[in-house]
Formats: sequence, structure tokens, C-alpha cells
Amino acid sequence: MSVVRPGAGQGTTASALRRELGAFLRSRRERLAPAEVGLTVSQRRRTPGLRRDEVAELAGISSSWYAWLEQGRVRTSEQVLRSVARALRLDAAETAHVLSFVEDAPAAGDQPPGWVSRNLLSLVESVTPNPAAVIDPHWDLLAWNAGYAALLTDPARLPPKRRNLPWLVFRWAPARDLIVNWEAEARYLLGQFRANAARHPDDRRYAEIVGEITQDPDAARWYERRETAVYQPAVRHFRHPVAGELRLRYVKLAAVDEPGHHFLCYLPDDRDAEAAVRRLTADG
Repeated sequence: MSVVRPGAGQGTTASALRRELGAFLRSRRERLAPAEVGLTVSQRRRTPGLRRDEVAELAGISSSWYAWLEQGRVRTSEQVLRSVARALRLDAAETAHVLSFVEDAPAAGDQPPGWVSRNLLSLVESVTPNPAAVIDPHWDLLAWNAGYAALLTDPARLPPKRRNLPWLVFRWAPARDLIVNWEAEARYLLGQFRANAARHPDDRRYAEIVGEITQDPDAARWYERRETAVYQPAVRHFRHPVAGELRLRYVKLAAVDEPGHHFLCYLPDDRDAEAAVRRLTADG
């Protein structure tokens, strides 16, 4: 199976981003049936999904401009991309992903890799026994408390390159039994990660992570489909071998004074979960 890997011979960042956007739009055009947009077609039609000129007409732009957009040859405005998103019947997450190509994401700051402020470290420890961690823009785990190590696995026991949230979900074998509804959760997480990686096609760490996680057949298949997602607060359901069933509210907060860093925390959703969380660290 062929998998697109950011950073592999992509040329300049700007041109690589345009090609990534074009490939995403093409993948969505090819999956959209003409009947879904009110078009009638003959049985002799060979093109899967819509043709480029049909999307252009629905979006109110020229056929040549839309063709250049898919080919990664032009920059375009938010207004045009919104029109294209509507024409392709993109959902909220897909639309947000397309619009993220209008301008670059914020810089990740000047701190050295792996650096975490004393404030974030104190915050992670203060919420114990509730599982908590800090991740960087690549979703590498920078800090975690005893609750997090007991819920999943202690990242300190893993090689540094594998202290990564997507790696744990797809390559750490116990994850599929630990995370109830693993497929839906994993697919949702990968969609968010892919949206981030697509914005940094020349970043070696993103490419390295993609190479690792797409060794899993499910991850490879979903990644190739260019599935995307945006973060939504949710209750995560775990089935832990020691603590039993846990329903935990997943909280993700951006660190304003540390661009690119996020604080992650799992909070009990009911009294049973509170007791289960206490068992995590008591028996860990």
C-alpha cells in the first residue's frame, strides 16, 4: 500500500502544502457521487466521483483555476476554499482542515525540544491521581504524572522516539483492549494528527511518526484516505486490567505562553470512575 509521507522529496514548504491541499481536494471529489449534488449522468461515465469542471461550476470558479488548485499550482483565498468545501459537501472537520491551508500555523517558539515549563510540570503533578500529561506539536509526551503512567503505560519505559500519543494508540499492543471503541477513538485521533502533519510537510519528526504508525495496517489505510478530524471534548471509556471500567472526560488545553504545548487530562465522569482512578495509583 502506498502511503503519503510528509517530508519525503516534497520540495519547498509552500509548494508541498499546495500539493497536499490539492491531493486532499481530489480525494474528496472522487468520493462524491454526482447524484449527491443533483447531477444526472450517463452509464458511460468513467470518472469516479465528480469531474473537476463540475466542482468548479458548483463552487462558482473557473475550471482552469480549480484544476490548478488540485495540481498545487496556485495560492487562493479563504472565500474560494469555503466555496470549494461547500461544493464538495465537506463536513466541519474537513472544512476546517482545508481552511488551515490559507495561512501558516503559529510558530512553536524558541525553546529547545523537550523543554517544559515549571508551571506545566506543577500543573501535571497537582491533578494527580487524575491522569495528565504534556505533549508538544508532534504529540510527543514531554511530561506525565503517576496517574497517566498507570492508566496507559509509563512512557519512561519506552525509547524516547516512542513516547508519542499516536504511537501508543496504534503500536502499543495493549491499547486495543484498554480503549473501549478503539477503532472510533483511533481513527478520530489519527484524523487530528494527520491535519497537523499536513501543515508541516518538511518536518522530519512528523515524517518519522507517520512512518512508525502506518506500519499498522489500519493506520496506513486511514492515513492514505486523508481522513481528518478536529478536537472535540469527549468522554473516553477504558477497560483497565487493575482499575476496571473507567469513564473519563478528556480535557485538552493549549498553553498560551508555550506555543505548541498542550496539557492533557482525564477527569472522572462519575463516582465509579473516581474510585477507579484512585485504584490506578494505589495499585500502580
